[in-house]
Amino acid sequence: MKTKKAAIVGASGYSGEVLVQLLLNHPHAELVAVTSRQNAGQPLAQIFPKFASHPKSKTLRFSEPNAEVLAKQADIVFLALPHGVAAEFAVPLLQLGCQVIDLSADFRLRSAEVYKEFYAHDHPAPELLAKAVYGLPEVYRKEIKTAQLVAAPGCYPTSILLPLIPLLQAGLINPAGIIADSLSGVSGAGRKAEVDYLFCECNESVRAYGVPKHRHLSEIEQELSLAAGTKVTLQFTPHLIPVNRGIHTTLYLAPEKNFTTAAEAAALGEKIAACYVKAYANEPFVRLLEGKALPDTKNVVGTNVCEIAWRLDPRTGRLIVLSAEDNLVKGASGQAVQSMNLVCGWPETAGLV
Repeated sequence: MKTKKAAIVGASGYSGEVLVQLLLNHPHAELVAVTSRQNAGQPLAQIFPKFASHPKSKTLRFSEPNAEVLAKQADIVFLALPHGVAAEFAVPLLQLGCQVIDLSADFRLRSAEVYKEFYAHDHPAPELLAKAVYGLPEVYRKEIKTAQLVAAPGCYPTSILLPLIPLLQAGLINPAGIIADSLSGVSGAGRKAEVDYLFCECNESVRAYGVPKHRHLSEIEQELSLAAGTKVTLQFTPHLIPVNRGIHTTLYLAPEKNFTTAAEAAALGEKIAACYVKAYANEPFVRLLEGKALPDTKNVVGTNVCEIAWRLDPRTGRLIVLSAEDNLVKGASGQAVQSMNLVCGWPETAGLV
């Protein structure tokens, strides 16, 4: 199977570090370049000693990011950069013939106006929005295979969209009144020195943030609206919890049809179960839990798997759906590699199991 050369722009952050790990050990991709302005010139093993035993760690050095140089080195380039900055590299890299997988928010939205509303500045490359493919393989697998520009979804959106999209497409839930309550490990904030994310500020502490309008709402509502065929407005509250990695999401939903009897609840339960089996029974990175099992971050951290379970509550008449994932793998770098596998025509699970 033909190999391809890959580069990572912004490889010194948490998502970049996970990308390095996945690509160093990928059976078909060769990691040829990693960039970081602050670490330029330093060997990979010096910045990430955990990779010191890998043969490439001795020769691979961080460099200054330069699109023209990267285009000569790599076939496919990952952008692990802040929003607004990623587009500055995506434009020239695409013009130079590279395939680009962007982990920032720059190309997730289809509307430049919505981007400006949620990110508080004009979109730096609005002409590319129509060309970008939203990198959720379970939903856009066909489109990703032929994409030049893939926009990897955010971590919170992945934990919400995977459980919700099949139910909306099947008309099993009311698209109005959806409530999402999510909890994330501190790595979701990125590798940065800010008071809010210091150990003493986060340890033994749980707090909400981004209330009531977190930036990820923009892509969540976009994708849910497409699935439902009507505008969806979501109530979303994210929380920071004192763990390194992992996201747990609880969704509170109104079934399209009320259930008041045991027979009605059983019939609805069968439809929900059948809906999820149809959507995900053959998906390598979605695990549907059965019986009494519920999603648990300890079972997904370090993997590219999203766990999903659900319960009907006859007392409130609501459907409760729960999910768990690793925010740095299925919520970021692992999903990006999953898309790379599709783009390159490799087995979708390559380097991820």
